[in-house]
Amino acid sequence: MYHITDGWFEQARHIRSPNFNQRPDNSDINAIIIHSISMPPGCYDGDDINQFFANQLDWNKDLFYDTIRGMKVSSHLLIRRNGELVQYVDLFNRAWHAGASCLDGKQDCNDFSIGIELEGTDCSLFEAEQYETLNKVVKALLNNFPHVSLDRIVGHSTIAPGRKTDPGTGFDWQDFFAQLDSYQT
Repeated sequence: MYHITDGWFEQARHIRSPNFNQRPDNSDINAIIIHSISMPPGCYDGDDINQFFANQLDWNKDLFYDTIRGMKVSSHLLIRRNGELVQYVDLFNRAWHAGASCLDGKQDCNDFSIGIELEGTDCSLFEAEQYETLNKVVKALLNNFPHVSLDRIVGHSTIAPGRKTDPGTGFDWQDFFAQLDSYQT
């Protein structure tokens, strides 16, 4: 079982990102947004994701980085290919992961959601270790944030259609929810 203390997963490696702010007053954490990321795209070795979220990325390291140069983004959590959990932002704070977004008619999903990045691409399959960690993380989140329901666990593509496609076709939603079903019963 994963444990959260003061907004931080005890099992995570903590790399603090400066890219966050306070949630609006009276905002209720009631959604989980699942993303995918790799830097550069399709590369799974190295520390570039951590550097990106910490505003320390060498923009000249890869031509792809010209397309994101100067961006300041973060996520609450990252699950690496080997299942390692990394946390960048306190769960009670507002990470900058969703961008222009809408869920059930409510704009700016960063205000009320927790962002989880899976190391991968929009068309890659994810590793069993990632699903195992994701399952533990989501179960802990459901225990700590009772307003999150299964129908409010969605992909970035759901809240930003036409703009985002992650976590992509390689994410097995059916298996993911089947694993969570045992939690709900």
